[in-house]
Amino acid sequence: MEIKSITKTLSVTAQIAPSDMEALKAAGFRSVMCNRPDGEGGDQPSFAEISAAAEALGMQAAYVPVVSGAVSDEDVAAFDAALHSLPKPVLAFCRTGTRSATLWSLSEGGRLPLAEILSTAKAAGYDMSGAVRRIANGGKAPTDLADASYDIVIVGAGAAGIAAASSLRSRLPHQSIAVIDPADVHYYQPGWTMVGGGIFDAEDTARTMASLIPRGVKWIKAAVAAFEPAKNVVILEGCRVVKYTRLVVCPGIKLDWNRIEGLVETLGRNGVTSNYRYDLAPYTWELVQGMKSGRAIFTQPPMPIKCAGAPQKAMYLSGDNWYRRGVLKDIDIHFNNAGGVLFGVKDYVPALEKYVQKYGAQLNFFHNLVAVDGASKTAWFEVARPDQPKERVSMSFDMMHVCPPQTAPDFIRASPLADAAGWVDVDQATLRHKHYDNIWSLGDAMNAPNAKTAAAARIQAPIVAENIAADIAGGGAVAQYNGYGSCPLTVERGKIVLAEFGYGGVMLPSFPKWLVDGTTPTRAAWFLKEKVLPPIYWKAMLRGKEWMAKPEKITTP
Repeated sequence: MEIKSITKTLSVTAQIAPSDMEALKAAGFRSVMCNRPDGEGGDQPSFAEISAAAEALGMQAAYVPVVSGAVSDEDVAAFDAALHSLPKPVLAFCRTGTRSATLWSLSEGGRLPLAEILSTAKAAGYDMSGAVRRIANGGKAPTDLADASYDIVIVGAGAAGIAAASSLRSRLPHQSIAVIDPADVHYYQPGWTMVGGGIFDAEDTARTMASLIPRGVKWIKAAVAAFEPAKNVVILEGCRVVKYTRLVVCPGIKLDWNRIEGLVETLGRNGVTSNYRYDLAPYTWELVQGMKSGRAIFTQPPMPIKCAGAPQKAMYLSGDNWYRRGVLKDIDIHFNNAGGVLFGVKDYVPALEKYVQKYGAQLNFFHNLVAVDGASKTAWFEVARPDQPKERVSMSFDMMHVCPPQTAPDFIRASPLADAAGWVDVDQATLRHKHYDNIWSLGDAMNAPNAKTAAAARIQAPIVAENIAADIAGGGAVAQYNGYGSCPLTVERGKIVLAEFGYGGVMLPSFPKWLVDGTTPTRAAWFLKEKVLPPIYWKAMLRGKEWMAKPEKITTP
Protein backbone atom coordinates (compact mmCIF):
# COMPACT_ATOMS: atom_id res chain seq x y z
CA MET A 1 0.00 0.00 0.00
CA GLU A 2 1.54 3.28 -1.18
CA ILE A 3 0.10 6.29 0.62
CA LYS A 4 0.56 9.67 -1.09
CA SER A 5 0.20 12.86 0.91
CA ILE A 6 -1.80 15.64 -0.72
CA THR A 7 -2.10 18.03 2.23
CA LYS A 8 -1.47 17.84 5.96
CA THR A 9 -5.01 16.56 6.45
CA LEU A 10 -5.54 14.42 3.32
CA SER A 11 -3.69 11.52 1.76
CA VAL A 12 -4.79 9.22 -1.04
CA THR A 13 -4.05 5.64 -1.99
CA ALA A 14 -5.23 2.72 -4.07
CA GLN A 15 -7.80 0.16 -2.90
CA ILE A 16 -7.39 -0.84 0.75
CA ALA A 17 -8.54 -3.94 2.62
CA PRO A 18 -10.14 -4.35 6.06
CA SER A 19 -6.87 -5.90 7.23
CA ASP A 20 -5.08 -2.61 6.54
CA MET A 21 -7.02 -0.71 9.19
CA GLU A 22 -4.74 -1.37 12.14
CA ALA A 23 -1.71 -0.14 10.17
CA LEU A 24 -3.61 2.96 9.04
CA LYS A 25 -4.67 3.76 12.60
CA ALA A 26 -1.08 3.29 13.73
CA ALA A 27 0.00 5.71 10.99
CA GLY A 28 -2.26 8.35 12.54
CA PHE A 29 -5.29 8.32 10.25
CA ARG A 30 -8.61 8.97 11.95
CA SER A 31 -10.88 8.54 8.94
CA VAL A 32 -11.09 6.80 5.58
CA MET A 33 -13.16 7.81 2.55
CA CYS A 34 -14.09 5.37 -0.21
CA ASN A 35 -14.40 6.93 -3.70
CA ARG A 36 -14.86 3.61 -5.50
CA PRO A 37 -18.33 2.17 -6.14
CA ASP A 38 -18.96 -1.30 -4.70
CA GLY A 39 -18.65 -4.06 -7.27
CA GLU A 40 -16.31 -2.20 -9.61
CA GLY A 41 -13.75 -5.01 -9.37
CA GLY A 42 -14.12 -8.71 -8.70
CA ASP A 43 -11.57 -8.76 -5.87
CA GLN A 44 -12.77 -5.53 -4.26
CA PRO A 45 -13.93 -5.61 -0.62
CA SER A 46 -17.26 -3.88 -0.02
CA PHE A 47 -17.52 -0.54 1.71
CA ALA A 48 -19.48 -2.22 4.50
CA GLU A 49 -16.46 -4.44 5.28
CA ILE A 50 -14.11 -1.43 5.24
CA SER A 51 -16.48 0.60 7.41
CA ALA A 52 -16.89 -2.19 9.99
CA ALA A 53 -13.13 -2.64 10.31
CA ALA A 54 -12.65 1.12 10.72
CA GLU A 55 -15.39 1.55 13.31
CA ALA A 56 -14.04 -1.39 15.33
CA LEU A 57 -10.87 0.65 15.81
CA GLY A 58 -12.66 3.92 16.58
CA MET A 59 -12.11 5.39 13.10
CA GLN A 60 -14.78 6.93 10.89
CA ALA A 61 -15.56 5.93 7.31
CA ALA A 62 -17.42 7.75 4.52
CA TYR A 63 -18.74 6.42 1.23
CA VAL A 64 -18.54 8.88 -1.70
CA PRO A 65 -18.55 6.57 -4.74
CA VAL A 66 -17.59 8.04 -8.12
CA VAL A 67 -17.79 6.29 -11.47
CA SER A 68 -14.37 6.26 -13.16
CA GLY A 69 -14.15 8.93 -15.86
CA ALA A 70 -17.49 10.48 -14.93
CA VAL A 71 -16.91 12.83 -12.04
CA SER A 72 -20.00 15.04 -11.71
CA ASP A 73 -20.30 18.40 -10.01
CA GLU A 74 -22.44 16.66 -7.37
CA ASP A 75 -19.63 14.16 -6.75
CA VAL A 76 -17.20 17.01 -6.10
CA ALA A 77 -19.60 18.68 -3.68
CA ALA A 78 -20.15 15.40 -1.82
CA PHE A 79 -16.40 14.80 -1.55
CA ASP A 80 -15.83 18.32 -0.24
CA ALA A 81 -18.58 17.98 2.35
CA ALA A 82 -17.29 14.61 3.54
CA LEU A 83 -13.70 15.81 3.73
CA HIS A 84 -14.65 18.76 5.89
CA SER A 85 -16.86 16.73 8.23
CA LEU A 86 -14.52 13.76 8.86
CA PRO A 87 -11.94 13.75 11.66
CA LYS A 88 -8.48 14.55 10.32
CA PRO A 89 -6.23 13.28 8.91
CA VAL A 90 -8.26 11.48 6.21
CA LEU A 91 -7.18 8.74 3.82
CA ALA A 92 -9.23 8.72 0.60
CA PHE A 93 -9.00 5.75 -1.73
CA CYS A 94 -10.26 4.37 -5.03
CA ARG A 95 -8.84 1.82 -7.46
CA THR A 96 -5.53 3.68 -8.01
CA GLY A 97 -5.92 6.92 -6.00
CA THR A 98 -6.41 9.05 -9.12
CA ARG A 99 -10.15 9.63 -8.61
CA SER A 100 -9.53 10.75 -5.03
CA ALA A 101 -6.78 13.13 -6.12
CA THR A 102 -9.01 14.47 -8.90
CA LEU A 103 -11.88 15.05 -6.49
CA TRP A 104 -9.58 17.00 -4.17
CA SER A 105 -8.23 19.09 -7.07
CA LEU A 106 -11.71 19.95 -8.30
CA SER A 107 -12.99 20.68 -4.79
CA GLU A 108 -10.19 23.21 -4.27
CA GLY A 109 -10.92 24.98 -7.56
CA GLY A 110 -11.72 28.59 -6.75
CA ARG A 111 -10.17 28.35 -3.27
CA LEU A 112 -6.51 27.77 -4.10
CA PRO A 113 -4.53 29.16 -7.05
CA LEU A 114 -4.70 26.80 -10.00
CA ALA A 115 -0.93 26.46 -10.23
CA GLU A 116 -0.78 25.48 -6.55
CA ILE A 117 -3.45 22.78 -7.05
CA LEU A 118 -1.66 21.38 -10.10
CA SER A 119 1.78 21.39 -8.49
CA THR A 120 0.46 19.83 -5.25
CA ALA A 121 -1.20 17.01 -7.17
CA LYS A 122 1.88 16.59 -9.35
CA ALA A 123 4.13 16.33 -6.29
CA ALA A 124 1.94 13.46 -5.09
CA GLY A 125 2.28 11.75 -8.48
CA TYR A 126 -1.03 12.77 -10.10
CA ASP A 127 -1.19 14.71 -13.37
CA MET A 128 -4.22 17.00 -13.36
CA SER A 129 -3.42 18.74 -16.67
CA GLY A 130 -6.47 17.17 -18.28
CA ALA A 131 -8.75 18.88 -15.78
CA VAL A 132 -7.23 22.36 -15.72
CA ARG A 133 -10.17 24.15 -17.30
CA ARG A 134 -12.60 22.55 -14.89
CA ILE A 135 -10.41 23.27 -11.87
CA ALA A 136 -10.07 26.88 -13.02
CA ASN A 137 -13.86 27.00 -13.32
CA GLY A 138 -14.27 26.37 -9.59
CA GLY A 139 -14.35 22.59 -10.08
CA LYS A 140 -17.47 22.74 -12.22
CA ALA A 141 -17.69 21.39 -15.76
CA PRO A 142 -17.04 24.41 -18.07
CA THR A 143 -18.12 25.22 -21.57
CA ASP A 144 -15.59 24.24 -24.24
CA LEU A 145 -15.83 27.56 -26.07
CA ALA A 146 -12.87 29.94 -26.27
CA ASP A 147 -13.29 33.56 -25.18
CA ALA A 148 -10.78 34.71 -27.81
CA SER A 149 -8.67 33.21 -30.58
CA TYR A 150 -5.43 34.41 -32.22
CA ASP A 151 -2.93 33.14 -34.78
CA ILE A 152 -0.05 33.69 -32.34
CA VAL A 153 -0.31 34.03 -28.56
CA ILE A 154 2.69 35.18 -26.50
CA VAL A 155 2.72 34.47 -22.77
CA GLY A 156 4.75 37.13 -20.98
CA ALA A 157 5.52 40.77 -21.79
CA GLY A 158 8.98 41.05 -20.33
CA ALA A 159 12.09 41.65 -22.43
CA ALA A 160 11.65 38.37 -24.31
CA GLY A 161 7.91 38.69 -24.86
CA ILE A 162 7.79 42.24 -26.22
CA ALA A 163 10.90 41.68 -28.35
CA ALA A 164 9.34 38.53 -29.79
CA ALA A 165 6.03 40.34 -30.43
CA SER A 166 7.81 43.13 -32.30
CA SER A 167 9.94 40.74 -34.36
CA LEU A 168 6.89 38.66 -35.23
CA ARG A 169 4.80 41.71 -36.08
CA SER A 170 7.41 43.03 -38.50
CA ARG A 171 7.59 39.68 -40.32
CA LEU A 172 3.94 38.66 -40.13
CA PRO A 173 1.81 41.82 -40.33
CA HIS A 174 -1.32 39.90 -41.33
CA GLN A 175 -1.23 37.42 -38.43
CA SER A 176 -3.34 38.19 -35.37
CA ILE A 177 -1.00 38.39 -32.36
CA ALA A 178 -1.81 38.71 -28.65
CA VAL A 179 0.45 39.17 -25.61
CA ILE A 180 -0.77 37.98 -22.21
CA ASP A 181 0.65 39.71 -19.12
CA PRO A 182 -1.01 41.17 -15.99
CA ALA A 183 1.65 43.81 -15.23
CA ASP A 184 1.08 47.55 -15.66
CA VAL A 185 4.79 48.39 -15.64
CA HIS A 186 7.70 47.01 -17.66
CA TYR A 187 11.20 47.21 -16.14
CA TYR A 188 14.67 47.38 -17.62
CA GLN A 189 16.03 44.96 -15.06
CA PRO A 190 19.69 45.08 -16.22
CA GLY A 191 19.68 48.66 -14.94
CA TRP A 192 19.00 47.72 -11.34
CA THR A 193 22.66 46.88 -10.69
CA MET A 194 23.45 50.46 -11.70
CA VAL A 195 20.69 51.78 -9.42
CA GLY A 196 22.25 49.85 -6.53
CA GLY A 197 25.60 51.40 -7.43
CA GLY A 198 24.30 54.97 -7.53
CA ILE A 199 24.65 55.39 -11.31
CA PHE A 200 21.02 55.17 -12.50
CA ASP A 201 17.82 56.42 -10.91
CA ALA A 202 15.25 53.66 -10.38
CA GLU A 203 12.55 55.65 -12.22
CA ASP A 204 14.63 55.55 -15.42
CA THR A 205 14.34 51.75 -15.54
CA ALA A 206 10.53 51.71 -15.76
CA ARG A 207 7.98 52.32 -18.54
CA THR A 208 4.25 51.73 -18.69
CA MET A 209 3.40 48.42 -20.33
CA ALA A 210 0.83 50.09 -22.56
CA SER A 211 3.52 52.29 -24.12
CA LEU A 212 5.60 49.26 -25.16
CA ILE A 213 3.10 46.78 -26.59
CA PRO A 214 3.71 46.87 -30.39
CA ARG A 215 1.06 48.55 -32.50
CA GLY A 216 -1.33 45.99 -33.92
CA VAL A 217 -0.68 43.50 -31.10
CA LYS A 218 -3.51 42.80 -28.64
CA TRP A 219 -2.59 43.09 -24.96
CA ILE A 220 -4.56 40.74 -22.73
CA LYS A 221 -4.02 42.10 -19.23
CA ALA A 222 -4.42 38.88 -17.26
CA ALA A 223 -2.42 36.15 -15.54
CA VAL A 224 -2.04 32.70 -17.08
CA ALA A 225 -3.23 29.85 -14.89
CA ALA A 226 -2.54 26.79 -17.06
CA PHE A 227 -2.04 25.34 -20.53
CA GLU A 228 -3.94 22.74 -22.51
CA PRO A 229 -1.51 22.18 -25.39
CA ALA A 230 -3.46 19.22 -26.75
CA LYS A 231 -6.36 21.62 -27.39
CA ASN A 232 -4.21 24.67 -28.31
CA VAL A 233 -5.63 26.59 -25.37
CA VAL A 234 -4.27 28.89 -22.65
CA ILE A 235 -6.36 29.14 -19.48
CA LEU A 236 -6.38 32.52 -17.76
CA GLU A 237 -7.19 33.12 -14.12
CA GLY A 238 -10.95 33.31 -13.85
CA CYS A 239 -11.30 30.46 -16.36
CA ARG A 240 -11.18 32.66 -19.44
CA VAL A 241 -9.94 30.66 -22.40
CA VAL A 242 -7.63 31.92 -25.18
CA LYS A 243 -7.14 29.71 -28.22
CA TYR A 244 -4.05 29.87 -30.42
CA THR A 245 -2.64 28.40 -33.62
CA ARG A 246 0.93 28.97 -32.43
CA LEU A 247 2.17 29.75 -28.93
CA VAL A 248 5.28 31.54 -27.65
CA VAL A 249 6.05 31.02 -23.95
CA CYS A 250 8.30 33.56 -22.20
CA PRO A 251 6.92 34.44 -18.74
CA GLY A 252 10.31 35.03 -17.13
CA ILE A 253 11.53 33.50 -13.89
CA LYS A 254 10.18 33.28 -10.35
CA LEU A 255 12.21 34.89 -7.55
CA ASP A 256 11.57 32.54 -4.64
CA TRP A 257 12.19 34.88 -1.69
CA ASN A 258 10.17 32.67 0.65
CA ARG A 259 12.60 29.77 0.30
CA ILE A 260 14.99 31.58 2.66
CA GLU A 261 13.60 31.53 6.18
CA GLY A 262 13.04 35.01 7.59
CA LEU A 263 14.11 36.85 4.45
CA VAL A 264 10.77 38.33 3.41
CA GLU A 265 10.23 39.82 6.87
CA THR A 266 13.51 41.71 6.81
CA LEU A 267 13.96 42.76 3.17
CA GLY A 268 14.39 46.50 2.86
CA ARG A 269 15.43 46.99 6.48
CA ASN A 270 17.98 45.79 9.04
CA GLY A 271 20.68 46.16 6.37
CA VAL A 272 19.20 43.46 4.11
CA THR A 273 18.74 44.41 0.46
CA SER A 274 18.69 43.11 -3.11
CA ASN A 275 19.20 44.61 -6.56
CA TYR A 276 16.84 41.94 -7.87
CA ARG A 277 13.88 44.11 -6.88
CA TYR A 278 13.03 47.56 -8.24
CA ASP A 279 12.02 48.96 -4.86
CA LEU A 280 15.08 47.59 -3.07
CA ALA A 281 17.90 48.64 -5.42
CA PRO A 282 17.85 52.24 -4.07
CA TYR A 283 18.17 50.81 -0.55
CA THR A 284 21.35 49.04 -1.67
CA TRP A 285 22.88 52.39 -2.58
CA GLU A 286 21.66 53.91 0.67
CA LEU A 287 23.38 51.15 2.65
CA VAL A 288 26.62 51.42 0.65
CA GLN A 289 26.81 55.17 1.17
CA GLY A 290 26.14 54.89 4.87
CA MET A 291 28.59 52.08 5.61
CA LYS A 292 31.92 53.02 7.15
CA SER A 293 32.88 49.78 8.89
CA GLY A 294 31.61 46.28 9.60
CA ARG A 295 30.84 43.17 7.57
CA ALA A 296 29.11 43.13 4.17
CA ILE A 297 27.90 39.81 2.79
CA PHE A 298 26.90 39.27 -0.84
CA THR A 299 25.10 36.00 -1.58
CA GLN A 300 24.54 33.86 -4.67
CA PRO A 301 22.11 30.87 -4.67
CA PRO A 302 22.37 27.65 -6.69
CA MET A 303 21.99 27.94 -10.46
CA PRO A 304 20.08 28.67 -12.56
CA ILE A 305 19.48 32.33 -11.86
CA LYS A 306 18.97 35.27 -14.17
CA CYS A 307 22.09 37.34 -14.78
CA ALA A 308 24.49 35.08 -12.94
CA GLY A 309 26.99 37.92 -12.60
CA ALA A 310 24.60 40.30 -10.81
CA PRO A 311 25.41 39.15 -7.24
CA GLN A 312 29.10 39.91 -7.68
CA LYS A 313 28.42 43.10 -9.64
CA ALA A 314 26.80 44.45 -6.47
CA MET A 315 29.91 43.47 -4.50
CA TYR A 316 32.32 45.16 -6.92
CA LEU A 317 30.42 48.45 -7.14
CA SER A 318 30.05 48.54 -3.35
CA GLY A 319 33.73 47.77 -2.85
CA ASP A 320 34.68 50.47 -5.34
CA ASN A 321 32.65 53.07 -3.43
CA TRP A 322 34.23 52.07 -0.13
CA TYR A 323 37.68 52.12 -1.76
CA ARG A 324 37.15 55.64 -3.15
CA ARG A 325 35.86 56.90 0.19
CA GLY A 326 38.84 55.43 2.06
CA VAL A 327 36.78 53.16 4.34
CA LEU A 328 37.46 49.83 2.61
CA LYS A 329 40.15 48.89 5.15
CA ASP A 330 37.46 48.81 7.85
CA ILE A 331 34.94 46.73 5.90
CA ASP A 332 35.01 42.95 5.82
CA ILE A 333 33.55 41.77 2.49
CA HIS A 334 32.34 38.20 1.99
CA PHE A 335 31.01 36.68 -1.23
CA ASN A 336 29.04 33.59 -0.22
CA ASN A 337 28.34 31.52 -3.32
CA ALA A 338 26.38 28.26 -3.32
CA GLY A 339 28.44 27.21 -6.33
CA GLY A 340 32.10 26.30 -6.54
CA VAL A 341 33.45 28.92 -8.97
CA LEU A 342 33.51 32.70 -9.17
CA PHE A 343 32.18 32.77 -12.74
CA GLY A 344 31.11 29.95 -15.03
CA VAL A 345 33.28 30.94 -18.03
CA LYS A 346 36.91 30.55 -16.99
CA ASP A 347 38.34 33.06 -19.49
CA TYR A 348 36.90 35.95 -17.48
CA VAL A 349 37.88 34.73 -14.02
CA PRO A 350 41.48 36.12 -13.84
CA ALA A 351 40.27 39.70 -14.35
CA LEU A 352 37.57 39.25 -11.73
CA GLU A 353 39.96 37.70 -9.21
CA LYS A 354 42.12 40.84 -9.37
CA TYR A 355 39.16 42.89 -8.18
CA VAL A 356 38.35 40.36 -5.47
CA GLN A 357 41.90 40.94 -4.23
CA LYS A 358 41.65 44.72 -4.64
CA TYR A 359 38.56 44.87 -2.43
CA GLY A 360 39.88 42.28 0.04
CA ALA A 361 36.79 40.13 -0.45
CA GLN A 362 36.72 36.62 0.98
CA LEU A 363 35.27 34.02 -1.39
CA ASN A 364 33.21 31.42 0.46
CA PHE A 365 32.19 28.75 -2.04
CA PHE A 366 29.48 26.13 -1.44
CA HIS A 367 27.77 28.51 1.02
CA ASN A 368 24.00 28.65 0.37
CA LEU A 369 21.90 31.17 2.32
CA VAL A 370 19.02 29.37 4.08
CA ALA A 371 17.88 31.70 6.88
CA VAL A 372 18.11 35.30 8.07
CA ASP A 373 17.32 37.03 11.36
CA GLY A 374 17.33 40.69 10.44
CA ALA A 375 16.86 41.99 13.98
CA SER A 376 19.98 40.20 15.23
CA LYS A 377 21.79 40.76 11.90
CA THR A 378 22.61 37.07 11.60
CA ALA A 379 22.52 34.84 8.51
CA TRP A 380 22.74 31.07 8.30
CA PHE A 381 24.33 29.19 5.43
CA GLU A 382 24.24 25.54 4.48
CA VAL A 383 27.78 24.56 3.52
CA ALA A 384 27.95 21.60 1.14
CA ARG A 385 31.53 21.09 0.04
CA PRO A 386 32.20 18.10 -2.23
CA ASP A 387 32.87 14.85 -0.39
CA GLN A 388 32.28 16.47 2.99
CA PRO A 389 29.30 16.32 5.36
CA LYS A 390 26.88 19.23 5.12
CA GLU A 391 27.08 21.76 7.91
CA ARG A 392 25.18 24.87 8.91
CA VAL A 393 27.14 27.97 9.82
CA SER A 394 26.08 31.39 11.04
CA MET A 395 27.56 34.74 10.10
CA SER A 396 26.86 38.18 11.49
CA PHE A 397 26.53 41.12 9.11
CA ASP A 398 26.03 44.84 9.00
CA MET A 399 24.88 44.80 5.38
CA MET A 400 23.76 41.87 3.26
CA HIS A 401 22.90 41.88 -0.44
CA VAL A 402 20.80 38.82 -1.26
CA CYS A 403 20.26 37.13 -4.59
CA PRO A 404 17.14 34.95 -4.12
CA PRO A 405 16.74 31.34 -5.23
CA GLN A 406 14.98 31.15 -8.59
CA THR A 407 12.69 28.68 -10.36
CA ALA A 408 10.36 28.56 -13.32
CA PRO A 409 6.95 30.14 -12.57
CA ASP A 410 4.49 27.83 -10.81
CA PHE A 411 2.11 27.62 -13.77
CA ILE A 412 5.02 26.50 -15.97
CA ARG A 413 6.35 23.89 -13.55
CA ALA A 414 2.89 22.33 -13.16
CA SER A 415 2.18 22.27 -16.91
CA PRO A 416 2.65 19.68 -19.67
CA LEU A 417 5.19 22.06 -21.25
CA ALA A 418 7.77 21.51 -18.50
CA ASP A 419 10.70 19.13 -18.31
CA ALA A 420 11.49 17.17 -15.15
CA ALA A 421 13.15 20.24 -13.60
CA GLY A 422 10.16 22.49 -14.32
CA TRP A 423 11.47 24.53 -17.29
CA VAL A 424 9.84 24.74 -20.73
CA ASP A 425 11.32 21.85 -22.72
CA VAL A 426 12.78 23.15 -26.00
CA ASP A 427 15.27 22.20 -28.66
CA GLN A 428 18.28 24.33 -27.77
CA ALA A 429 18.99 25.35 -31.36
CA THR A 430 15.51 26.08 -32.79
CA LEU A 431 13.83 26.96 -29.44
CA ARG A 432 10.83 24.89 -30.53
CA HIS A 433 9.14 22.70 -27.94
CA LYS A 434 10.32 19.10 -28.06
CA HIS A 435 6.80 17.61 -27.92
CA TYR A 436 4.42 20.31 -29.21
CA ASP A 437 5.31 21.48 -32.71
CA ASN A 438 3.30 24.70 -32.54
CA ILE A 439 4.96 25.99 -29.35
CA TRP A 440 8.23 27.93 -28.97
CA SER A 441 9.89 29.39 -25.89
CA LEU A 442 12.58 31.95 -25.14
CA GLY A 443 13.89 33.93 -22.22
CA ASP A 444 14.39 32.80 -18.65
CA ALA A 445 11.69 30.10 -18.41
CA MET A 446 13.01 27.71 -21.05
CA ASN A 447 15.55 24.96 -20.48
CA ALA A 448 18.27 25.60 -23.06
CA PRO A 449 21.63 25.61 -21.20
CA ASN A 450 22.43 29.27 -21.76
CA ALA A 451 22.82 32.28 -19.50
CA LYS A 452 19.50 33.83 -18.52
CA THR A 453 20.11 37.44 -19.54
CA ALA A 454 18.32 40.18 -21.48
CA ALA A 455 21.13 39.99 -24.03
CA ALA A 456 20.23 36.34 -24.63
CA ALA A 457 16.56 37.23 -25.16
CA ARG A 458 17.59 39.93 -27.64
CA ILE A 459 19.22 37.26 -29.81
CA GLN A 460 16.51 34.65 -29.24
CA ALA A 461 13.54 36.81 -30.27
CA PRO A 462 14.44 37.11 -33.97
CA ILE A 463 15.29 33.40 -34.08
CA VAL A 464 11.85 32.44 -32.78
CA ALA A 465 10.22 34.92 -35.17
CA GLU A 466 12.14 33.56 -38.16
CA ASN A 467 11.28 29.97 -37.31
CA ILE A 468 7.59 30.71 -36.74
CA ALA A 469 7.42 32.58 -40.05
CA ALA A 470 9.06 29.61 -41.77
CA ASP A 471 6.61 27.23 -40.10
CA ILE A 472 3.64 29.29 -41.28
CA ALA A 473 5.07 29.17 -44.80
CA GLY A 474 5.18 25.38 -44.56
CA GLY A 475 8.92 24.97 -44.07
CA GLY A 476 11.23 23.81 -41.31
CA ALA A 477 13.40 25.84 -38.95
CA VAL A 478 15.67 28.33 -40.70
CA ALA A 479 17.47 29.99 -37.76
CA GLN A 480 19.42 28.55 -34.84
CA TYR A 481 20.51 29.80 -31.43
CA ASN A 482 24.15 29.36 -30.42
CA GLY A 483 23.56 30.02 -26.72
CA TYR A 484 24.72 33.64 -26.81
CA GLY A 485 24.52 35.55 -23.58
CA SER A 486 26.23 38.63 -22.25
CA CYS A 487 27.10 39.74 -18.75
CA PRO A 488 28.68 43.20 -18.36
CA LEU A 489 30.50 42.74 -15.04
CA THR A 490 30.74 46.17 -13.38
CA VAL A 491 34.04 45.70 -11.56
CA GLU A 492 34.43 49.40 -10.68
CA ARG A 493 32.71 52.67 -11.52
CA GLY A 494 33.90 53.40 -15.05
CA LYS A 495 35.14 49.92 -16.00
CA ILE A 496 33.46 46.69 -17.03
CA VAL A 497 34.56 43.16 -17.90
CA LEU A 498 32.25 42.43 -20.85
CA ALA A 499 31.64 38.68 -20.75
CA GLU A 500 30.04 37.34 -23.96
CA PHE A 501 29.71 33.61 -24.44
CA GLY A 502 27.59 30.80 -25.84
CA TYR A 503 26.88 27.14 -25.25
CA GLY A 504 29.71 25.33 -23.49
CA GLY A 505 31.34 28.59 -22.34
CA VAL A 506 32.64 29.42 -25.83
CA MET A 507 33.54 33.11 -26.06
CA LEU A 508 31.38 35.02 -28.56
CA PRO A 509 32.65 38.62 -28.63
CA SER A 510 30.57 41.18 -30.51
CA PHE A 511 33.39 43.69 -30.98
CA PRO A 512 37.00 43.52 -32.21
CA LYS A 513 39.52 43.05 -29.43
CA TRP A 514 41.12 46.44 -30.08
CA LEU A 515 37.80 48.10 -29.25
CA VAL A 516 36.57 45.95 -26.36
CA ASP A 517 38.74 43.18 -24.92
CA GLY A 518 36.19 41.19 -22.92
CA THR A 519 38.80 39.51 -20.74
CA THR A 520 40.01 42.80 -19.28
CA PRO A 521 38.14 45.70 -17.66
CA THR A 522 37.61 48.55 -20.12
CA ARG A 523 36.05 52.01 -20.18
CA ALA A 524 34.58 51.26 -23.59
CA ALA A 525 32.50 48.44 -22.08
CA TRP A 526 31.34 50.78 -19.29
CA PHE A 527 30.26 53.36 -21.89
CA LEU A 528 28.34 50.59 -23.64
CA LYS A 529 26.57 49.60 -20.42
CA GLU A 530 25.83 53.12 -19.19
CA LYS A 531 25.06 55.02 -22.39
CA VAL A 532 24.42 52.61 -25.28
CA LEU A 533 22.56 49.56 -23.99
CA PRO A 534 19.57 51.31 -22.36
CA PRO A 535 18.48 53.08 -25.59
CA ILE A 536 19.17 49.89 -27.56
CA TYR A 537 16.82 48.08 -25.18
CA TRP A 538 13.99 50.62 -25.28
CA LYS A 539 14.27 51.84 -28.87
CA ALA A 540 15.64 48.84 -30.76
CA MET A 541 15.14 45.49 -29.02
CA LEU A 542 11.58 46.18 -27.86
CA ARG A 543 10.71 47.77 -31.22
CA GLY A 544 11.82 44.86 -33.38
CA LYS A 545 14.93 46.61 -34.69
CA GLU A 546 17.44 43.78 -34.67
CA TRP A 547 20.71 45.70 -34.59
CA MET A 548 23.55 43.17 -34.12
CA ALA A 549 20.89 40.49 -33.52
CA LYS A 550 20.30 39.06 -36.97
CA PRO A 551 19.46 35.35 -36.70
CA GLU A 552 22.12 32.79 -37.48
CA LYS A 553 20.89 30.73 -40.41
CA ILE A 554 20.81 26.95 -40.25
CA THR A 555 23.28 25.61 -42.75
CA THR A 556 22.73 22.27 -44.44
CA PRO A 557 25.70 20.10 -45.43
